[in-house]
Amino acid sequence: MPVRRLALIVVLAMLAFAANSLLCRLALKTTGIDAGSFTSLRLASGAAVLWLLVRWRGPATPPGGSWLAAAALFIYAAGFSFAYLSLPTAVGALLLFGAVQMTMIGTGLWRGERLQALQTAGFILALGGLLSLLAPGLGSAPPPLSAALMLAAGVAWGVYSLLGKRLGNPTVATAGNFLRALPFCLVLSLAGLERINLDTAGVIYALASGGIASGLGYALWYAALPALAATTAASLQLSVPVLAALGGVLFLGEAISWQLLLSSLAILGGIGLVIGGRKRLPGAA
Repeated sequence: MPVRRLALIVVLAMLAFAANSLLCRLALKTTGIDAGSFTSLRLASGAAVLWLLVRWRGPATPPGGSWLAAAALFIYAAGFSFAYLSLPTAVGALLLFGAVQMTMIGTGLWRGERLQALQTAGFILALGGLLSLLAPGLGSAPPPLSAALMLAAGVAWGVYSLLGKRLGNPTVATAGNFLRALPFCLVLSLAGLERINLDTAGVIYALASGGIASGLGYALWYAALPALAATTAASLQLSVPVLAALGGVLFLGEAISWQLLLSSLAILGGIGLVIGGRKRLPGAA
């Protein structure tokens, strides 16, 4: 793939991932849509776009993925939406990213991976950054329930990502997982039937989050991944919380506190040290 085309695809994919946080926060803060409906519409529109992409690329293909991955996808999407009822965009994106990376790094350690000294320092730094962001005594800690929901969403996405490493065709598998997540959405909608509130602007944001930021975003990222080293791909994702924070400032007027700034530097810098160290490990990509 030509370098310029690869760079464009990567930039668009990172912007799409960051847009998920911004679109969700915009919808739940500025429109009347409820979090359950946002979740269902996001997953349904993502399923539709991914299914169309799979059909467009070739003959009819049976849905990939698994019910376990679909359950993890649903937990991520639901926790993400309900957390953003009260979390600022930047805080939510940072908690999500930190939880995803900690889940994946922690799983590697549990499976027997070993960290070098600099990686260990990075892991401790990132964990300390997460704890400092959540500490109520430091001034601007997020609401505990919302923070817990976003951390749960991050763990679920980490599990989903780990399950995805076994798949041969990630786009087909993701399309299948989105489709399998729809029955969970139906249960969520029925459970919150009396709270359903569909707002035109909110519906548009949800469809954009699912169809464009999720569906097309994942398709673009999977198109770029074969041309990227594993460490490069992981490092590029460090930009997502930063882009989400900038979007929150520009479109929602959110402020960046010193606590958030310092926590961000600790989390992203620490994870960057862990990722960078993998280049020197035997057998690492």
